[in-house]
Amino acid sequence: MMPSTHNWINNPLAVIEGMFATSHNIPNSGWEAKAVDFFKDHLKKNNAHTWVPSLNDVPLHYLKPNSLVRFRCLIQDMFDPEFYMGMYETVDPSTKAKVLRCGKYKDVTECGVDFNSRNTVTAERQTFYCVPIPGENPWVKESYAGFSQVTVVPSTSYAPTRQKRSYEEDDNINTLKQKEPFSGPQSPTEQHRSGDFKRQETEAPSSQKASASHLDLNFPLPGEKGPSCLVKVYEDWDSYKLNDTMEIYGILSVNPALSSLANQKDTSSCLLDPAECMETAEEHKVHNPPASLVPRLHMLYAKRLPNNNPLLPLANLEDNSSFLSSTLSEMASVRAELHTYLTHVLLGDALAAEYLILHLISNVYTRRDVLPLGKFTLNLSGCPIVASYTERFYQIIQQLVPSSYYLGMSLQNMNQMCLVPKKDYVGNRLLSGVLQLAESTVLFLDETQLEQGQLDTTGVRNITALGNLISWQKVEYDFNYHQMEFPCNINVLITSESRSLLPSDCQIHLQSQVNQSHMEEYISSIHMPLHVSSQLNKFRIYLSVARLLDYSISDDVSKSVEDDFVDMRKDDPQSISAEDLHRMLVVARLLSLSLGQTSLSRDSWQRVKHIEMLRRSRMEQQKCVNGNEQ
Repeated sequence: MMPSTHNWINNPLAVIEGMFATSHNIPNSGWEAKAVDFFKDHLKKNNAHTWVPSLNDVPLHYLKPNSLVRFRCLIQDMFDPEFYMGMYETVDPSTKAKVLRCGKYKDVTECGVDFNSRNTVTAERQTFYCVPIPGENPWVKESYAGFSQVTVVPSTSYAPTRQKRSYEEDDNINTLKQKEPFSGPQSPTEQHRSGDFKRQETEAPSSQKASASHLDLNFPLPGEKGPSCLVKVYEDWDSYKLNDTMEIYGILSVNPALSSLANQKDTSSCLLDPAECMETAEEHKVHNPPASLVPRLHMLYAKRLPNNNPLLPLANLEDNSSFLSSTLSEMASVRAELHTYLTHVLLGDALAAEYLILHLISNVYTRRDVLPLGKFTLNLSGCPIVASYTERFYQIIQQLVPSSYYLGMSLQNMNQMCLVPKKDYVGNRLLSGVLQLAESTVLFLDETQLEQGQLDTTGVRNITALGNLISWQKVEYDFNYHQMEFPCNINVLITSESRSLLPSDCQIHLQSQVNQSHMEEYISSIHMPLHVSSQLNKFRIYLSVARLLDYSISDDVSKSVEDDFVDMRKDDPQSISAEDLHRMLVVARLLSLSLGQTSLSRDSWQRVKHIEMLRRSRMEQQKCVNGNEQ
């Protein structure tokens, strides 16, 4: 068992400063890279990462300042680089002794900095504004928290009665130019997600909570909770993109000096960096939130989270052959169980359940010119409007996928909600919108909520944005004078009474097997018949793994598919189009992957033709019943 007082977790700066002291004056020592490698290596040993406290699970006031923490997040905004003192010299006022110090991974320097020293080295770092992953479902949060082996006690640094020396007199700010982000709509009263920790007498001071209610934390989704962070990045920041999801390991900085000095823009800071005086008051306020509410995190190491499923191994699937082989061997049987369950959820409709599985494992695997390949937006029409069926249906989806969001397409929501992120030039930040989502998020559009009325300009813009997302898997962010396209990979599921007003890759009309008089009773019984968490976890692993598998078509099967297409068009060229063939190939890929097969077999192709025939036949029947339905 790892000692609870491990220095590299509790005091990472001591490790870094030790390496700096012994190596900084040796040419080409590469001490910075060695310091990062030290933490990477230690985090890989004996599940050491589970001993590092997470900002997602532990309230901020429980964490020790300047300790190593982790944060599972999305990059919501990126800011201009800032300059800081990478190396500086301090002078002891009594002995006049000079000591070289490292300024990396710090916001505030030690006392007695000699600003005239020739040994001062100015360096550059980038700042990202990061928020918890939007729409992350409760089972994901609980799973991550359950893996943690951290035991925390409240940090005394947050006791409101604790007195310190005047920071204005004793400390020097380490940053010469601050371009720090801060923003967005926030659900006020509880700033930090507490997980299973009981606050009791260790609750954050009420003054902090009062301040939090006035903060705009720029969460993309309304009602989200959790901390936002200013993440300081020192290497390879060009390799990160807006909306990347990551788990960041870094040094926590919550020094009150950041807040007190931020409120005192005196002439000395302008002398150090005249550009800082060009900030507007609004920009300065936005970029310098209280550190006790929006902590700074100095990144040592970050790993990308392409799926954010805590039940999958940390390593890539290819690097974990035993997990992959055991999962693949069970995929057909797990699929059958999931199909049975989803058939029950979809009112006894086995064909709709088939297509829902294909939708849930769909994924944009590449882009050819502007066309995103692999997307499979599903419109499930014929949904009953009794007993809040679509909302209950969404609750089931929540239990199966790591991240999702329910958007009721009521006239009020369409006319009032901000779906597209917009640049705020006054505060110099990106105001988030609902469509700023992480990769692989399921966006559940409930069109049964739509009623008669007039869409205003905002409503039309929102509907257009949803259409572009579905058709091209991109969102055009509003930069006032121009639009900027950001590619995305979001699974859009549309539920509607009749054919959706939005485009889709596939539509299937729900054929309920439930007697209308028993509908409400049946829907209320759907809630969650899966009480066995191990069964749910099987479904969760299955859906995530199927998305990550590679896929190919052999030349023989490809020739067979082409011959089939020619044969189908012989008798009636209008019966099948090139667009139909494209959809069938997408369905074939997804059907193969859903069975754990990484290439298309002739049997699977025959099955695809069969289910597509059934679906199209159903659509034709529905078209006859209702002229506007296809």
